[in-house]
Amino acid sequence: MISEQSWVDAQLLWDYHQMHHELRPCSVAIGLGSHDLGVADTTVDLYKRGMAPLIVFTGATSRTTRERMPRGEAVQYRERALELGVPGEVVLVEPRARNTGENIRFSRALLEEADADVSSVLLISKPYEERRAYATARKLWPEVDIVSASTPLAFEEYVDSIQDTRLVIDMLVGALQRLLVYPQQGFMIDQSVPSAVISAYDRLCREGFTSRLVADAADSGR
Repeated sequence: MISEQSWVDAQLLWDYHQMHHELRPCSVAIGLGSHDLGVADTTVDLYKRGMAPLIVFTGATSRTTRERMPRGEAVQYRERALELGVPGEVVLVEPRARNTGENIRFSRALLEEADADVSSVLLISKPYEERRAYATARKLWPEVDIVSASTPLAFEEYVDSIQDTRLVIDMLVGALQRLLVYPQQGFMIDQSVPSAVISAYDRLCREGFTSRLVADAADSGR
């Protein structure tokens, strides 16, 4: 049973993790691999709305996707995009990345190999990974403009879609921890975290929502 206070705290983290960027057309849309096929669906939707002429899906597998996506996250995202009517020639696949830093570095290298002219990136992630993805991209690819995006769902709607409340809250807590410790490791830019968000994070940790915390900040965190 999730307490009322934990729901309130999780909502605070959820709101903070989203960047609330205004969508605009970019050079490329990069969909970050995960357990959530909604990332692929949202990437396709944005492509069809004219927000990017080219798509990159990036991601290998992780402990949460090994069984659900045995061919790899990026590969299955591409398959999903083709099912939804996206032409295959506009979808590039980066199948090796196992963490957010590799998602960015390997996608950048792939686009350079393809001789793509990239001045701006529409970065699509899970809703609670927007800020982490943005902070990582700003660190590793500072010369391009980054617009963060995700499936437009309220917190409770997202929980319902995943059907595992504890997993979602664990992920929220893990993502916040990385925002706190990864800048010190050089993995992302530093960002201000409101004290109310820190307090909510601390309470959730004390309540045991810790399965996605990393003891070693150099861990990939997937």
